[in-house]
Amino acid sequence: MSLNDLDIKNSNGAKAHLGRAWPDWYPLLKTFRNPAPGKASWQLANTLIPYACLWYLMIRSVQLGYPYWLTLILALPAAAFLVRIFILFHDCVHDSFFISKRLNTFFGYLLGVLVFTAFKDWRFSHLRHHGTCANLDARGFGDIWTLTLKEYTALPKRKQLIYRLYRNPVVLIGVGSFFSFLVGNRFSTRTVGQKERRNVLFTNLLILLMMLIAAWFIGWQTYLLIQVPVLWLAGMAGIWLFYLQHQFPGGYWAHKNEWTPLNAAMEGSSFYRLPGLLAWFSGNIGYHHVHHLNPKIPNYSLKKCYDAVPALQAKKQLTMMDSLSCVRLKLWDEERQELVAFS
Repeated sequence: MSLNDLDIKNSNGAKAHLGRAWPDWYPLLKTFRNPAPGKASWQLANTLIPYACLWYLMIRSVQLGYPYWLTLILALPAAAFLVRIFILFHDCVHDSFFISKRLNTFFGYLLGVLVFTAFKDWRFSHLRHHGTCANLDARGFGDIWTLTLKEYTALPKRKQLIYRLYRNPVVLIGVGSFFSFLVGNRFSTRTVGQKERRNVLFTNLLILLMMLIAAWFIGWQTYLLIQVPVLWLAGMAGIWLFYLQHQFPGGYWAHKNEWTPLNAAMEGSSFYRLPGLLAWFSGNIGYHHVHHLNPKIPNYSLKKCYDAVPALQAKKQLTMMDSLSCVRLKLWDEERQELVAFS
């Protein structure tokens, strides 16, 4: 049985098609929303301390003249920890990491500097993403550029080529990791207010200060030899995860008059089943359908929520092997109601 075929009941007991009314199990998700300060503090410790230790080892490996490949080997786990730092930053954006809004904001700023992302500006675009995910009439905020088959066919050849280049994994993931974090994040999102614009400027100054301090103590060359590969590897992993969250076989997109948040979460967001260690580094963000159903659930409660609500387990899993074929998906075919390749 597919999610499209499920009959669900709303709070009044009346049956409704998926997405036309919130199902009776939906209120159960609220019980997993409560932040746990102890768990949040422990996550900060078990993430930032190992990340700092890896930086120390990489610094010493460069300073002592060890082969650069040794530094690059250390950069792999450092990049994994940087991905996890971004997940904690992401929870701060949703005010789900700590109970205190001030603590979420403080650590949002702090972690944002480490991941080269402005807290308030990214919160603006990301919350827009949650409100418009899979809505064909509201694309362009915090999502992967996705055209319909009809839109792509109507484009002139030059713009088709631009779109093809953008969707090429070498450009989207390889080049995109550098561009997004080093260039794109240095500018504010369109239509944001003055607070968000000032936040981008303030974050840029903090990043510059961090770089100057690092250069003062360890030198520019050492800093760049470490920061560049760590940020690049983490950026690629992060973009790949974000790509798979909404670009997978089948999927869901709809125009505004047909779009529903329940369908966008349960059909338009993936369940990427990762091995335990990778799930830990990615903060269980693979349970993305759960996250979109209730973004206030902190990362450390996503799996518990999934295990406790049987309806969430009806979602088809996307395995690591399955995910490799997702790079072929480029366009939304409105007639077939699925993502398709260019061919």
